[in-house]
Amino acid sequence: MTRTTTHAAGPAATDRESGPRAAPAIEVRDLHVHYGDFEAVRGIDLEVRRGEIFALLGTNGAGKTTTLEVLEGFGQRSGGSVRVLGLDPATQRGALRERMGVQLQEGGFVDELTVAETLRLWQRMVDRTDRPERLLERFELTARRDVAVGKLSGGEKRRLDLAMAVWGSPELVILDEPTTGLDPESRRRTWDAIQELQEAGRTVVLTTHYLEEAEALADRVAIMHAGRVAVQGSLGEILASRPAGFSAIVPGGAGELPAVSGTVEREPVDDGTRIRVRTTELQRDLTGFLGWAADRGMRLTELRAAPASLAEIYHAVRAGETEVE
Repeated sequence: MTRTTTHAAGPAATDRESGPRAAPAIEVRDLHVHYGDFEAVRGIDLEVRRGEIFALLGTNGAGKTTTLEVLEGFGQRSGGSVRVLGLDPATQRGALRERMGVQLQEGGFVDELTVAETLRLWQRMVDRTDRPERLLERFELTARRDVAVGKLSGGEKRRLDLAMAVWGSPELVILDEPTTGLDPESRRRTWDAIQELQEAGRTVVLTTHYLEEAEALADRVAIMHAGRVAVQGSLGEILASRPAGFSAIVPGGAGELPAVSGTVEREPVDDGTRIRVRTTELQRDLTGFLGWAADRGMRLTELRAAPASLAEIYHAVRAGETEVE
């Protein structure tokens, strides 16, 4: 999926490839979190740059929600250092709250209040300036403004949660599973809202179980497993660390296959042999293979080629095939 983002001008959108680099929005060093004898987070390092969208992914029980709780100031660390917008969330949560918006996995709504009343109450509780009408429209809740929150669908509650998190366009927004329960069109509109925050120079940290969501939105990704960070970097860096592949059915009697730099698997099928190639040199090996077939006037069927995917890397982490830091 191709993603094009226009970054806003100004200090919050400093070019991340050249020039002096601004202090990170989030800097985590050797973070540990214990619950009794259980170590939920086992010495992780994270850095989130200002103005980027950062996806924190992980298998169930990986420690990502615990990590977010520490960043938000809701959880206590057992060791390590954490700075969020230059502040320590453990001791400066009040100052941080005015500069940060948070969407939790489950919102703490008052079911008897209407959607509009909930936003007006939030308006009195948050120093950042915004208008309930703007957010009702932005998150497709205008038609539900007079409906009690307790009667909203799960997807509508998630949209209301997100509206409250982005109230006043805070410097940093942390979103825990922001599109869970949303239909495809609402999910797409939520992606647009997240990208609008970045275009305004804001920083976004999100967790998601939808890997295509991370691929569509994130500048950089970290994947946690068993309390540690297994993979971290830009999507390009992460995908380049894994081999790409191509496959095809070669007709019977084709003779010896051409040499490739990767590994080749063969599977007999009715009309020949299905070959699967895994390689870090996709263009070179695929070009050589197609040239070999063309020289012999050979027709390949079911030809497919694809780079590595985030899903593949995620499943490799889950299976323990990728070493953690």
